[in-house]
Amino acid sequence: MAVASPVSVPAITMEGDSNGAIHLYSAAHRNKFSGNYEHRLITGGVGHNLPQEAPQAFAKAVIDVDGF
Repeated sequence: MAVASPVSVPAITMEGDSNGAIHLYSAAHRNKFSGNYEHRLITGGVGHNLPQEAPQAFAKAVIDVDGF
């Protein structure tokens, strides 16, 4: 994403509160999106594999972004 054009379609990014992957804070990516954008922090000990660890929150994001 460092050199790519901004994402212009609606997007929701998600992060688990126990994500052990080394990464920039999600707020640092905000400028990579030019369309409707939202970031969601999923709590409750959720790690890097959101579809398996938080399936309801993941499914809700898929449904919600369709309404952006």
